[in-house]
Amino acid sequence: MELSNLQPAAGSKHSDNFRRGRGHASGNGKTAGKGHKGQKARSGAPRIGFEGGQMPLYRRIPKRGFTNRNHLEIVAINISALERFENGTTVTVETLLESGVIKKAGDGVKILGNGELTKKLDVKVNAFSASAKEKIEAVGGTAEEV
Repeated sequence: MELSNLQPAAGSKHSDNFRRGRGHASGNGKTAGKGHKGQKARSGAPRIGFEGGQMPLYRRIPKRGFTNRNHLEIVAINISALERFENGTTVTVETLLESGVIKKAGDGVKILGNGELTKKLDVKVNAFSASAKEKIEAVGGTAEEV
């Protein structure tokens, strides 16, 4: 058996393509599949999830927080992580990924000013903190936002 051969068991699927309430001969006449009397037999039956006035499940369960649709995942690294590069290297998001400084780029990379830098580097990433920019330029490098 392959995935391309899978199909539902015989008789387990019912077509929704038939007209209800068109007489006994149709097999779905008289009560039109709604049984006899009761709230579910009437028009205006309660919506899905209605529990007869009891507090419904979706309102009983606690809700916490929210997901911001505009959230950006910025990867932050300290300036001390740039020490592994050779003097005069151009550091980009791609070189950071290749060298294993970051595992994924997310929506951008920001360099923070924690640590010391002794090498002259040309750093081209999405953002810099003010102290990181100062430290890169203090050793003769350039900090360029891409």
